[in-house]
Amino acid sequence: MWLRLRNQNKKQAYPCDKVAQEGIYGTIERDLHANIEKVRNITGNSADIVIRRFWLGKEDNLSSALCFVSGMVDENMVQQLFIEASVQLSFPSMCCDQLEYIEKKIATANTTRRVKQWNDVFSLLMSGESILFIHGMQEAISIAVKGGEYRAITEPSTQLSIRGPREGFTESLTTNVAMVRRRIQHPHVWVEAITVGEVTHTNVRIMYMKGIADDNIVEEVRSRLQRICMDGVLESGYIEQFIEDETFTTFPTIYHTERPDSVAANLLEGRVAIFVEGTPFVLIAPAVFIQFFQAVEDYYARFDIATALRFLRILVFFISLVAPSLYIAATTFHQEMIPTSLVIAIAAQRESVPFPAFVEAVIMEVTFEILREAGVRLPRTVGQAVSIVGALVIGQAAVEAGFVSSVMVIVVSITAIASFATPSFAIAVSARLIRFLLMVLAALFGFYGILIGLIWMTIHLCSLRSFGVPYMTPLAPLIPMNLRDTFVRFPLWALTDRPHGIAEETNIVRQGDEQRPKPNQEMRREGDEN
Repeated sequence: MWLRLRNQNKKQAYPCDKVAQEGIYGTIERDLHANIEKVRNITGNSADIVIRRFWLGKEDNLSSALCFVSGMVDENMVQQLFIEASVQLSFPSMCCDQLEYIEKKIATANTTRRVKQWNDVFSLLMSGESILFIHGMQEAISIAVKGGEYRAITEPSTQLSIRGPREGFTESLTTNVAMVRRRIQHPHVWVEAITVGEVTHTNVRIMYMKGIADDNIVEEVRSRLQRICMDGVLESGYIEQFIEDETFTTFPTIYHTERPDSVAANLLEGRVAIFVEGTPFVLIAPAVFIQFFQAVEDYYARFDIATALRFLRILVFFISLVAPSLYIAATTFHQEMIPTSLVIAIAAQRESVPFPAFVEAVIMEVTFEILREAGVRLPRTVGQAVSIVGALVIGQAAVEAGFVSSVMVIVVSITAIASFATPSFAIAVSARLIRFLLMVLAALFGFYGILIGLIWMTIHLCSLRSFGVPYMTPLAPLIPMNLRDTFVRFPLWALTDRPHGIAEETNIVRQGDEQRPKPNQEMRREGDEN
């Protein structure tokens, strides 16, 4: 009984069921006028639904109509290849299948398919294809002439790099898939198509390297996407929230990027990419914690430089996580940990401050978060000026008014700058949220509270999974071979294996033996002699 009521409520939840009752199902009729009226009635005679009627053939044999959505097709191609070519069409006297003849003569350069059901007609029409109706036939021809305006390929705005490609994904699904195809020109790059969203019918693509990606992970990604049942998917963030392993966590368990070279590198390591129509952000699964501190230029620079930069990123993440709480704990409970001259200077500055260190830190952190959010929402030319000027003016005014001490302004400023230095915005936001929890623990228990919070965070991280892969891999569980590309980055010739636990174990080796550079000794001796 409960299951029946649940299914009934679930049925009533989708507005597409109401549309189905109004006639979106059924088969195409032979009468062309009736089919045109059907399209107009279902679409509400929308202004962007274009219906062009014309006679098919030199002798005006067949009355026809071509339907498409303006702005979603290449109208020049529609005019040249179909309408102009169709009026010159001459049917042979022995032609038995006129639809097949039309497909071969008119739509030779494009993908076509025959449709009978109205739900298929409207699904293809709204996805950007043209539908050709012919009087007297109960089948229509769907012609792939997708087009329209898309944003040009530009440099990614969220993942900038000093060295490397300058192109990023766009909102076009086919363009994004092709950009990765250009980088991995191998037939084992498999792409699967899935439609998600009961109303939006959003196109989704799963891309992976067959033979490198673990089949169990690919099947899990596929099954999670197929289980999504909602009215609309407008961005990859919708899908991310439906397929992640753990909901109640601030840490991201799925990596997202707008760089084709980053997607290609992850595919070669055995991961799976999820493309969504209408967004430049591609999801990568499974993801591990250390992955969010790696930047694409780490693999384009020398290993020693890349290792130093990774240590710096981890350091600034730790600073953005605990800097305010350390100040609160040191000034409230552990003054003996501060050098005498410094504690005297801090006490002199805080003499006129009416609030305890915790309230002082909360006021400044909330103020900086408001300024940061305002800078993001305002126009780009105005937002940067508001963020910089607002921080300087408010910080200086707060110190002069006696609300906060100058040391607190310095601590909060360093924390804010450190959070910007984290390469992944998703992990930086997690640190911003956990920072407030650590501030509360520091105000209650001092350094012991911070330690308790960090231990709890470590236990929580070790409990997370990303499509069955432990989130703290290769640290917990410890995989020594994978440590070559974690906090340190070994030279590329030393990264002989793909990540264990992610890639298919039968195809774990990714380069040949003895790849370490070996200069020609004879050329070196000749150079020394010269």
